[in-house]
Amino acid sequence: MLILELLRPTLRAAWGPDTCDTAAREEWRADNPARGQCGITALVVQDLLGGDLILAEVHADGVKVGHHYWNVLPGGTEIDFTSDQFHPGEVLVNPQVQHRPPDAPRRCREQYELLRHRVVTALSGPPPARDVM
Repeated sequence: MLILELLRPTLRAAWGPDTCDTAAREEWRADNPARGQCGITALVVQDLLGGDLILAEVHADGVKVGHHYWNVLPGGTEIDFTSDQFHPGEVLVNPQVQHRPPDAPRRCREQYELLRHRVVTALSGPPPARDVM
């Protein structure tokens, strides 16, 4: 599971307003970098680790305010690298497995390609230096 340990900080470092879903760009802030990153992040994670995509509605006060994606890895473990983006009162409703169309993503393709490039480049570089005691 070493890749998972490396993937979380790599994704966080790669997110920015330029990788945010265009519909959520006004909500993106440096102190909440996961906001608006779920769709493209789930696709990049699927590219790297396989598995399935999960899609749920996001509700606030009983009203649908958006959608949220995360991953189920091939062994069945669910992983959501963007779960900390939600505001108090936002809840996920009706999660379902989504099959990725071969031409995905149709939306936010530029953001997906940019995030994927940043993550793959960072993961293929030399490992980070460790402090020696």
